Amino acid sequence: MKSFKITCYIFLLFFTLPSLFVSCNSSSKKNDKNSENYTYYQEQGEIFHTSFHIKYAYNSSLYDEIKSELNKVDHSLNPFDENSIVSKVNRNEPVELDSFFVDVFNKSMEVAIISEGKFDITVSPLINAWGFGFENMDNVTPHVIDSLKQFVGYQKIKIENGKIVKTDPRVQINTTSLTDGYASDVIARLLENYGIENYMVEIGGEVAAKGVNDKNECWRIGIDKPIDDNTGLRHELQTIVSVCDKCLSTSGNYRNYYLKNGKKYAHTIDPITGYPSENEMLGATVIADDCMTADAYSTAFMAAGLKKSEEMAKKVPGLFYYFIYSTPDGKTATVYSEGFEQFFADKTQILEQQ
Repeated sequence: MKSFKITCYIFLLFFTLPSLFVSCNSSSKKNDKNSENYTYYQEQGEIFHTSFHIKYAYNSSLYDEIKSELNKVDHSLNPFDENSIVSKVNRNEPVELDSFFVDVFNKSMEVAIISEGKFDITVSPLINAWGFGFENMDNVTPHVIDSLKQFVGYQKIKIENGKIVKTDPRVQINTTSLTDGYASDVIARLLENYGIENYMVEIGGEVAAKGVNDKNECWRIGIDKPIDDNTGLRHELQTIVSVCDKCLSTSGNYRNYYLKNGKKYAHTIDPITGYPSENEMLGATVIADDCMTADAYSTAFMAAGLKKSEEMAKKVPGLFYYFIYSTPDGKTATVYSEGFEQFFADKTQILEQQ
């Protein structure tokens, strides 16, 4: 889809966990930051079986360049594409790893270690078993889970001399829990290579933001209340955050789930137990310096639960969190890390939520 300019736009993001962007756009305006006239271009389309929305201040559209870069990431990391690098790795075929694959793999191992296995890209067979991946299996039983867990574990795979080495050929990986965030970083770097200082990149709900919007304000991002709705049609705002030069990711279990025999199965799989996570966490928003890190930890926190997530976050410098969780009496509550209050668009929330 070609870039276009609109008077005012409001679009809802229905991906990992929906966020709401609100911005009014004029065809061009003087940017006080660098005293030049730029048009704020908006690009949108589909990639990785999800959508992207990108807005940036420049003197021409970069849609073709953006789509080309996204296609490179897709070719590397899309498990739904049988010709992608990750698919060939899963089939144990000889393949040359590119920088995209290596970047994501290394970050995955880093987060797996810090999370003590709550984040694990080798969880792919379990995701497939529960029906959230690129294959489907019915009638999941404890025997099936125990069998699959034999070849699940981040310690069972590594990169050695530029090649993937597995301890078991049945080990498979699925990097979708941080690919969207990584792709947002990739496009952010592309825009910066063109000298662009003001942009917002959103892919699958993962946001990389720099500079200001067309109103010379930090980018405002809404976080939804945790309302069970796998159609993605119901939205109520929990809070609005304002970010400049930061990245944001939100994960939750109330958009991506299915019902079977009257039981709700959420899409966050605990790699250690092999079952969908069952804890008090309803939503985890993470703000970090890069989107891949934010994306990975928002997923890890959903699997780890409230207390373990708070402990885990202390090990990661520059990471801020906002958790929505369920209390023992069934109510909804929030907690956020020290320093997160700087991102609230409405500063009265600082007192209300303490």
